[in-house]
Amino acid sequence: MVLQAPEELLTTSSLRVLVATAVPVERDAVARAFPGPFHEVALPGATLRRTAGCDLLAAGVGPALSAASTAAALTAAALGGTPYDLVVCAGIGGGFPPGAPVASLVVADEITAADLGAETADGFLPVTELGFGTVTHRPPETLVRSVVAATGARTGTVLTVSTVTGTAARADALRARHPRVLAEGMEGFGVAEAAAAHHVPVLEIRAVSNPVGPRDRAAWRVGDALAALTEGFGKLAPVLTSWNPHEP
Repeated sequence: MVLQAPEELLTTSSLRVLVATAVPVERDAVARAFPGPFHEVALPGATLRRTAGCDLLAAGVGPALSAASTAAALTAAALGGTPYDLVVCAGIGGGFPPGAPVASLVVADEITAADLGAETADGFLPVTELGFGTVTHRPPETLVRSVVAATGARTGTVLTVSTVTGTAARADALRARHPRVLAEGMEGFGVAEAAAAHHVPVLEIRAVSNPVGPRDRAAWRVGDALAALTEGFGKLAPVLTSWNPHEP
């Protein structure tokens, strides 16, 4: 792989932002909020789509693949002398009613792995209570507040799951363990782990495509959620260009 020199990069902002989605359709929804043209940059196992506003990455589904792809992008940028200042995990996801209705936008103030731990006779224990690891990453408070003010998004815990919730019992169990939960996705914690390894702040934004609970594909509104994601990033761009990464 040939890394690009700094002078070849698009630098309309002083901040270097990497946006990681799960699949290309989410990446393209984000891309519509930024001015073209774009070009592609090959990475080991992934391809960046570079726009004037940020770098976009379809990182793959699930916490493991999204972490690996995000780490590859972060490493390539660091080795090329152009490290990122912020990583944003973005996409559609399930919303916990009534706090996060379909087509609403959710910004995480806590990115939490919902099922990283152990099942016991007394219930679920997160890996931290087993004496190691981490289960939660917290985005910068000032950035979360600015994003919420700009987009009108709701803010709360966004869970990362390896198995999407499909029953009322599972939804109730997650809500009992995480009273502030608003949404669930499959990539946020993996992306956050990669960002943390590079000491880069992370943000997670989800547009709600379906209510969390009994699985009913007929009720999903993927198109509306993707449109909300585009609209949200259109309002988000000025925040990303003005945010000070040294703020907490």
